Amino acid sequence: MTFIPNLLFLIILLLGVGFFIFNIKKLISNIKIGKDIDRYDRKFLRWKNMTLLALGQSKMIDRPISGVLHLIVYVGFILINIELIEIIIDGLIGTHRVFAPYMGSFYNFLIATFEILAFLVVIAVIIFWIRRNFIRIKRFMNPEMKGWPKYDADFILYFEIILMFLFLSMNATDSLLQELNVSNYPKAGAFPVSVYLKPLYDGLSFSNLIFLERTFWWLHIIGILLFANYLYYSKHLHILLAFPNTFYANLEPKGKFVNNSNVTKEVKMMLDPDTDPFSASTSNSIPEKFGVSDVVDMNWVQLLNAYSCTECGRCTSECPANQTGKKLSPRKIMMDTRDRLVEVGENYRKNKKKHIPDGKELLNDYITKEELWACTSCNACVEACPIGIDPLSIIMDMRQYLVMEKSSAPGDLNNMMGNIENNGAPWPFNNQDRLLWAKGN
Repeated sequence: MTFIPNLLFLIILLLGVGFFIFNIKKLISNIKIGKDIDRYDRKFLRWKNMTLLALGQSKMIDRPISGVLHLIVYVGFILINIELIEIIIDGLIGTHRVFAPYMGSFYNFLIATFEILAFLVVIAVIIFWIRRNFIRIKRFMNPEMKGWPKYDADFILYFEIILMFLFLSMNATDSLLQELNVSNYPKAGAFPVSVYLKPLYDGLSFSNLIFLERTFWWLHIIGILLFANYLYYSKHLHILLAFPNTFYANLEPKGKFVNNSNVTKEVKMMLDPDTDPFSASTSNSIPEKFGVSDVVDMNWVQLLNAYSCTECGRCTSECPANQTGKKLSPRKIMMDTRDRLVEVGENYRKNKKKHIPDGKELLNDYITKEELWACTSCNACVEACPIGIDPLSIIMDMRQYLVMEKSSAPGDLNNMMGNIENNGAPWPFNNQDRLLWAKGN
């Protein structure tokens, strides 16, 4: 019956990995709702961008305190979980610290490094929690951060502390069993941090120590599987999506906007005196919608952006419109897009990958016109984002829909566009009178 723990481990592992794959498939399916866009050029620059932003965290250190703390958590959590390879092998074949005999003193170095990193992660997480809940940094207190976003951020901090405690407690009880020469617990590893937890378990019997060590071991691996499957429902999905998001980020200069191809074609026909407008091919197909009113109108990179948002609020804190008290928050734009995408994705799956209108749209039901027209299109939000998210592209596409599909724009903007159309300039003066001021008239 000694195979029962191994079988149980296999079942738990398959369930955890299976549910994770299921959620990833839903994620990919939702992103594929978006329209196609070419982001496969300049491969070298894209790999460089991903290496610097996602792997190297180069933009995080623009704000040194949060940047260094995030780097500690990021590096620590990634490296510590390398031990998962050993845990999985041990769980499947019934061994204990299977790599120790083959790695010798290097194994001791690895375990010691993991423990130091785990301690640093705990310290960083505690500081993060204090910043959010006691110092109450302004960018974490915006209206869009109330409710689930706040609970989500705090929950993941608690989760990380628990995982690190389980890891260190597992090592502490393991080292005690090694000192007592208990069979199946060979002397392996160095424990510079968990040694300070040993007094909590010192004096317990062999059986109690083994029970605790096994309990910590099982809870640690189960906790990691739960954490992995929680990501789909959390802002911490960026742990996975930061890499593709930075790879497919817009590499064009920030001030370069994308022209609508249909509009460009019409303008070229107007400017070409030799073009016969009646010679244009006619089609009975429905013309493509100008701009964006819902997530189904967006391209897949914009949808990937929405899922990748870290909700750090750097974009909103840099936004001049937000700083002057306007309703616009680029972070809220991305959060609203993600919420609507999840809703539309469920609708797609329910209706066999067909979009059946549900009476709601991203525009008006999630994002208001006031928010859109508050934007100054300065690109500060895009520059501030540590993983290359582009809220401005969504804002401009939704503006385009309002102007070109709904003829809805602020009065001043309508006057300016009318002047450009009639006078060739934003000012209400005809061409003949434009230079009269130079003559003193």
